[in-house]
Order: sequence, then structure tokens, then C-alpha cells
Amino acid sequence: MKVKVTSEIAGQVWKVVANVGDALAADDVIIILESMKMEIPILAPRAGTLAALHVGAEDMVSEDQTVAELDVS
Repeated sequence: MKVKVTSEIAGQVWKVVANVGDALAADDVIIILESMKMEIPILAPRAGTLAALHVGAEDMVSEDQTVAELDVS
């Protein structure tokens, strides 16, 4: 089953922390956004394998945009 990971806030991708294929635990950081000079981490909502990244470094992200997908059991 795939789980979509979305952004809670609009901003720019400052850093991509996880790579496709990485095994992630719940609350592991996937991406860090920069918004209003603050760093906002986007976390894995549950344990799984990072199946896809839909954004890269310096991309602009809108609120509720899907930024990644996890494969979960």
C-alpha cells in the first residue's frame, strides 16, 4: 500500500534528506522546507520504504502538495 506524504505549509525545498529506497521509521525526516526563514521538516507519517520523491532541492512547494510516497505493509 502507498501512503502519500504532503506538505503542511508552502515553502521552498531546502534539503532532501532521504533517498528513494530508504527504509524509514515513523517521524523520520524526508525533506526540509524553508518558509519565512524557518526550517520545517516533512516527516514520514509511518514506517515504510520511500517509494518516490516528487520534489527536489530548491523546488517550490504549495500547501497540501504531495511531496513523496511511502510503501508500507
